Amino acid sequence: MCDNFVYVMILSDRRILEEIERGNIVIKPFRRESLGSNSYDVHLGKYLMVYDTDVLDAAKENPVKELIIPDEGIVLEPGRLYLGVTEEYTESHKHVPFLEGKSSTGRLGIFIHATAGKGDVGFCNHWTLEIFVVQPVRVYAGMPIGQLIFFEVSGEVEVPYNRKKSAKYTDVTGKPAPSMMWKNLIDRK
Repeated sequence: MCDNFVYVMILSDRRILEEIERGNIVIKPFRRESLGSNSYDVHLGKYLMVYDTDVLDAAKENPVKELIIPDEGIVLEPGRLYLGVTEEYTESHKHVPFLEGKSSTGRLGIFIHATAGKGDVGFCNHWTLEIFVVQPVRVYAGMPIGQLIFFEVSGEVEVPYNRKKSAKYTDVTGKPAPSMMWKNLIDRK
């Protein structure tokens, strides 16, 4: 029989509030009504980016075009990747944040991350969203777009994300961050 169990613990609403009071979790702006039983709703920021080329190159910095969502919203089209951003700036110093879609956005055929739903301890920024849609759908700045859940970490973190020399997504701009895979490939040469 195996005695080495790993318990996964998701923070409750009360625990999220306690960790905010301790400074271990930062959410700006914080809206009490966005706090769920075990998650926090994040909202779509006003900036989107789309790649400005048909073929992306992982070894190069790809050109992007910035879009600003007008008051009347913007229609997202299938077959295109939109980089969005959360209104909320977050920090997580002792917990692993995960970004998931909301069921309401999923039921509209909106997917908010292609692969990168997990953050790292020490992530201090707005979240870039990798948005794609099943059919045309109008979205609005400020609409709830996803939810953050926070997991307990077992053991001490040696180097938090914001202190890693290799961390590429640390510039706080309030805008989406396009892929910086090319930096990984340059570093390998």
